[in-house]
Amino acid sequence: MFKSPRYLTRGVSASIPPPLQIFIWNCIELLPEECDYLQMFELKPFGGMQQIEHTAEEPEYKKIYLIPSDNPITAKIYVIDSDSYCTMLLASEY
Repeated sequence: MFKSPRYLTRGVSASIPPPLQIFIWNCIELLPEECDYLQMFELKPFGGMQQIEHTAEEPEYKKIYLIPSDNPITAKIYVIDSDSYCTMLLASEY
């Protein structure tokens, strides 16, 4: 899964810095072979860090990352694999 061409919505492109976009794609690349077509990422400030909580429902998965950030952001992002392409979008765009 998640090997198809990758796309971003305008909302992601406008509000999520490219280094965070790349970090999220890398998190997906590190998943085990069997993973859900829907991956969820919740971004929020944690002290002076950017917290990224990566979750999936089937199989159940949860991992939290903390990375240094001068400007941590708050957002909820979905990455969906439709077999022919993968899309990263804000939850509000779903």
